[in-house]
Amino acid sequence: MIKELVFATNNKHKTEEVGKLLLNEYKVLNLSDIGCTVDIPETGDTFEENAFLKSSYVVENYQLDCFADDSGLEIEALNNEPGIYSARYSGQKDDQVNLKLVLQKMEGLSNRKARFKTVISLIQEKKNYFFEGVINGYIRENPIGDQGFGYDPIFVPEGYEQSFAQMSMEQKNQISHRAIAMRKLIAFLKEQQPVL
Repeated sequence: MIKELVFATNNKHKTEEVGKLLLNEYKVLNLSDIGCTVDIPETGDTFEENAFLKSSYVVENYQLDCFADDSGLEIEALNNEPGIYSARYSGQKDDQVNLKLVLQKMEGLSNRKARFKTVISLIQEKKNYFFEGVINGYIRENPIGDQGFGYDPIFVPEGYEQSFAQMSMEQKNQISHRAIAMRKLIAFLKEQQPVL
C-alpha cells in the first residue's frame, strides 16, 4: 500500500512536482487536501525551527507524516538579513517592496555576497529529520528578468551570468536551494521503502 505524506504547503504546483518525483512510493498531499486552512505561524528564530513548526503542526493535528520547508535569502553585508524574514522583510508580504528595501540597504556596499537557503523538516513515524540546501551567489545592483518571484531578479547564482528571474523554471529547479534540499529528502524517502 502506498503511504500518504503531507507537504505543508498550499502551493499545488510544488505538491505535484514532488508527487511526480515520489510516484509509486508515496501519495503526496498538501494542506488543502487534508482540510487544513490554518496559516501555521512561523515564530521560530531559524529556518529549522520554522520548518519544524509547520511539519509538527500537521503531525499533531492530523496524525499524518509530514514535511515542510522554510527558505530565505541571506546577504553577508547585511548580517545575513533578510534571512527568516525574507517574505516580509519590509513588514509586508510584498515582493516588490521587500526587493526595493534590500537594494536600498545595499547601496554603496561593495560586498554583494549572498546565498539562498532552504531547510526541510520531515517528521516520519514520530522522528524528525532535517535536509538543507544552499546556493551561493551575489546581489545585482538592478533587478533583471521576469521569471520566478521574491528576490529572484537580483540574485545571480555562482557560476552563472543570469539572475534566477532570467532562468526558466526548469533551469532554476535544477540548481536552486530548494531543489538541493528536495533531492536530499527524496533520496532519503526512497531509501525508507522496504524492498518487496
